[in-house]
Amino acid sequence: QVQLVESGGGLVQPGGSLRLSCAASGFTLDYYAIGWFRQVPGKEREGVSYISTSDGSTYYADSVKGRFTISRDNAKNTVYLQMNSLKPEDTAVYYCAAEFSPWGPPSPWARNYDYWGQGTQVTVSS
Repeated sequence: QVQLVESGGGLVQPGGSLRLSCAASGFTLDYYAIGWFRQVPGKEREGVSYISTSDGSTYYADSVKGRFTISRDNAKNTVYLQMNSLKPEDTAVYYCAAEFSPWGPPSPWARNYDYWGQGTQVTVSS
């Protein structure tokens, strides 16, 4: 059974940190680019960060650049999103997604992703 499972969300004060994990089962992430997206009620899903398969290149939305870091550990079949200096506007449900992309860069478009996790809530509030 193909599955992506996110974990690590929670409640944190502004300026705090969280590390999200995205663990894959039922398939190997070796040929998949990974994207982290987030969504708040009433708004479209927003791309936050992406990491390629081929050379591990990383991409970030302007709103998180310098604060978030995406990384992958193919041996553990897991991708991480380290989130520092969190702001209230980072509050959202965060999803990881896998796109079959052995060579090219990851897509910024949610519709191009093949597998999705169930999401994990991140709340930044004092």
